[in-house]
Amino acid sequence: MTQENPSNGHAAEPHVETPSQDPWRAFAYVVSGVAVYGFAGWGLDQWWGTDFMVAIGIVVGAALGIYLTWKAFTPPDPTDNDKFLNQ
Repeated sequence: MTQENPSNGHAAEPHVETPSQDPWRAFAYVVSGVAVYGFAGWGLDQWWGTDFMVAIGIVVGAALGIYLTWKAFTPPDPTDNDKFLNQ
């Protein structure tokens, strides 16, 4: 729902929030990625009888946690709104 700007009658620009710079959020992304994918790798090791999937799971989980941290802490590009409005 857009709000009317009383001065000129046009819809106001949507407010773009900057991401919160909470270090605990970054820590949680990385630790939870390592825990979830490490546990999944451990489960695959138990199922397949291998001993390397837990290491792969930990590395993949850390990489995905770092990626999610980067995506969460990167401010949105203001030109992205124009791409959706012009379609």
